[in-house]
Amino acid sequence: MADNLQVELVAADRTVWSGEATMVIARTVEGDVGVLRGHAPMLSLLTEAVVEIAEVDGDVVVAAVDGGFLSVANDRVSILSERSVLASEINVDEARAELEAARSGELDVPDETERRIRLAEARIRAVEKAS
Repeated sequence: MADNLQVELVAADRTVWSGEATMVIARTVEGDVGVLRGHAPMLSLLTEAVVEIAEVDGDVVVAAVDGGFLSVANDRVSILSERSVLASEINVDEARAELEAARSGELDVPDETERRIRLAEARIRAVEKAS
């Protein structure tokens, strides 16, 4: 374990993924960040985007997050989000329908349009990256 990161991807209702990894890539409000072992401590706001976790065995876990926080300290990475979905859990057809609804103005809450577009795009990108 000393040679790897300990990573937790947590949504409001569940732990989405937890384990050892060699790298984490996430998008913060300041831009994309890659975290490797020995990374300086940081706390950042996440945007609605894709998170990639490189597992020790070489597999990559891909998830879409609805914003949240990224915390890094002592080779531990915590990704906390209201909602987080693994690429394998995403129905890409539903995500595309959500994107079209948001773009066409069919949403009940106009102030949420841009955020809904970013969320749907993140889910679609997560599925594409995972395949």
